[in-house]
Amino acid sequence: MLAQQRTIKKLVTMSGVGLHTGTQCTMTFKPAPEDFGIRFRRVDIGGKPEVPADVDHVIDVSRGTTIGIGEANVHTVEHVLAAIAGLQIDNILIDLEGIEPPIGDGSAKPYVDALLHAGFEAQDAPKDYLVIDQTISYKNEEKGVEIVALPTDDFRVTVMVDYNNPALGSQHTGLFDLEKEFVNEFSMCRTFCFLHEVEQLRDAGLIKGGNIDNAIVIVDRDLSKSELKDLAGKLGIKDSVILGSTGALNNKQLHFKNEPARHKLLDLIGDLALIGVPLKAQILAARPGHASNVEFAKKVRKLYQQKKIIKKYQHVKKEGVVFDVNALQRILPHRYPFLLVDKIIDFQLNEKIVGVKNVSLGEAFFQGHFPGAPVMPGVLILEGLAQTGGILLLDGSDRQEGKLVMFMSINNAKFRKPVVPGDQLVYEVTMMYRKAKVCQIMGRAFVDGALVAEAEMMASIVDRPGAM
Repeated sequence: MLAQQRTIKKLVTMSGVGLHTGTQCTMTFKPAPEDFGIRFRRVDIGGKPEVPADVDHVIDVSRGTTIGIGEANVHTVEHVLAAIAGLQIDNILIDLEGIEPPIGDGSAKPYVDALLHAGFEAQDAPKDYLVIDQTISYKNEEKGVEIVALPTDDFRVTVMVDYNNPALGSQHTGLFDLEKEFVNEFSMCRTFCFLHEVEQLRDAGLIKGGNIDNAIVIVDRDLSKSELKDLAGKLGIKDSVILGSTGALNNKQLHFKNEPARHKLLDLIGDLALIGVPLKAQILAARPGHASNVEFAKKVRKLYQQKKIIKKYQHVKKEGVVFDVNALQRILPHRYPFLLVDKIIDFQLNEKIVGVKNVSLGEAFFQGHFPGAPVMPGVLILEGLAQTGGILLLDGSDRQEGKLVMFMSINNAKFRKPVVPGDQLVYEVTMMYRKAKVCQIMGRAFVDGALVAEAEMMASIVDRPGAM
């Protein structure tokens, strides 16, 4: 796999009709600087708004993957993203004069050919691979979908599809070397749908630009002559329509016997590009689709953001420790004697965090609380929970630089057992609610597995005095 980031050498333009909207679009690929990522820019809209290609900006997955910000939407991005990811391009700007990229022949090959013509340029910055070091899985039992990411030192994808249809049957495919296999074995595999879906998609206002030249229609039922004629009108076919013996409408020849499965793998690569970084992982997918691909990508991107935060603050890797006390002082403004958490041992972005505080007789508050019978003040246990909760608010963005977490309310606080010197407090804090600058957390403190205190807290993120 490549070590350095790369972009394209020169801009390249292509035009055509979008698959679902049926609108004309001119698309221009442009070189971009290091760490720019993949962005679409709607140059036909005032202000030329940019839409980053990541799962945070996905707004629809009904039949393709649509991303957007405000009025700047970009439909059916998966084939374009598959071409970019398959060619291992890290930084690129895609200008669009229209709402949907041209569909071409329904595969990623037109984009691949254009990008190969533009050429590649190696950049100085190293690739920011997300190395999967734990199993990540997504399952939708209702649709029979399962996608799993497993640790490995390269990138591999295996896909299985089974539509219980004689024309398609059960198909498998796998990509094991992106550089050697993507262009010649997967990029030309075209989108497909079943015959019974055509009318449904048309009625839903989709595939307005679809025809038998940019999609494979799998024959899954017999039609009368009148129905065939009606179908020809729906697809804009001037010649006659026949129920092909190959399993595809009009006897369309497949590039590969398992071309539908290969196209599903192509779609998956495009949707995984929305994670925002290339992967080192083995991906196993059963019956994937855009909705499931995006949900899986969200889980993986969350892991990426989490690792990015940890890398930012924890400079020395320690077994069993997410953030040590040095990292905590990079994150929190608190210092002795008011830093009341020693380390973080578990951190799940926007979900849960676990901190540890070793309580010793040397704590300043034991001098007066109480002489001869030292007991940790309950309010300080809540403060330790609050500080741990403040770390849970990290989201990896620059928005939190120069900010403070100020608590607005504490509800249902309960103190169940005293905490004394020699105890080890374990703070468990879970996110209950988060919106903009306000959040609500639930904190519980344990000693030797026994609950000693708990409370619900609401906090606001405010500017730190003197911060620019």
